[in-house]
Amino acid sequence: MHVKNPRVVFAAGAAALAAVAGFVLGPMPLRAPVDAAVGATAPTGGSTASTWQDGGTAASSGAPEPAPARSRGPVRSTDGGGAPDANATGPAVPGATTPGATVPGSLPPVVDHGPRTGRKVALTFDADMTDAMRRQLRGTNPPSYANLAIVDLLERQKVPATFFLTGKWVREYPELTRRLAANPRFELANHSYGHDAFTPDCYTLKALPRREMTADVARTFDTIAPYGGRQTRYFRFPGLCHDRTALTELAPLGLTVVDGDVVSGDPFARYWQPIVRAVLSQARPGSVIILHVTEANAPMTDEALPHILAGLAERGLEPAPLSEVLGGTSRPAG
Repeated sequence: MHVKNPRVVFAAGAAALAAVAGFVLGPMPLRAPVDAAVGATAPTGGSTASTWQDGGTAASSGAPEPAPARSRGPVRSTDGGGAPDANATGPAVPGATTPGATVPGSLPPVVDHGPRTGRKVALTFDADMTDAMRRQLRGTNPPSYANLAIVDLLERQKVPATFFLTGKWVREYPELTRRLAANPRFELANHSYGHDAFTPDCYTLKALPRREMTADVARTFDTIAPYGGRQTRYFRFPGLCHDRTALTELAPLGLTVVDGDVVSGDPFARYWQPIVRAVLSQARPGSVIILHVTEANAPMTDEALPHILAGLAERGLEPAPLSEVLGGTSRPAG
């Protein structure tokens, strides 16, 4: 597993890629290649420009950031909640064998990618859900923030993937969460409870007070755990924004922070071609690819995914669960 000391670098190259493509409305954050060894210093995350996905507002030009993808038609719960049924697999108990688990109290490692050997890459899908997005779901013409076409394709082609879930998304889509958990090729990870920012000035995300950070992430693990399946202790910060303060607050939880080295630019994309080009131009052995499974704010991700899978295969790259790409030993059944 390639780790670095907590740091976040957002390159302006993402904006350049969007401009050249001429297709993407939303942000496309690119981060510098990560080759820092454990022990390097850690600095701040965030950005001074662009609009973030807080219910469908497209981002302006400038240094961007991965937005949530949205979906066409999954049935959401009518009460906004929904615990797993009695037949669901029991919750995983975090321990030394849980992917991403670290010693509680230690500063969480920050991972961008796995070893640059072999053929494996990780497809990761963020499932964001902000309060503004939830209000849209209560409106007269609610959008979908759960892209069933993506899940259908992954299941049909038996493709492993890792889903970074917000707690509020899980509560809106308990049936889909149960479906993800039931698939032995899918891993479940943590993307905060309500997609608030863990640093000041993280796009337009609402800032989460420092005193609430630990409880927010712990609550999300607790929300996901009863669904069972392949649970992990991986966590991705909203907007990829983090600094040493945020990492210190998460130290008691014994987790690993996963950023990623391939930013797809799928938020607010109007065409699928730029998404495919962004992924295939960056993907290498060990890559962690950031996509979204929330259709309304990333409507072209399901169109891009078949081309991404074909392009990876042409390059000799094979999707695998995140834990395997980062060096874990667990493997999907079946």
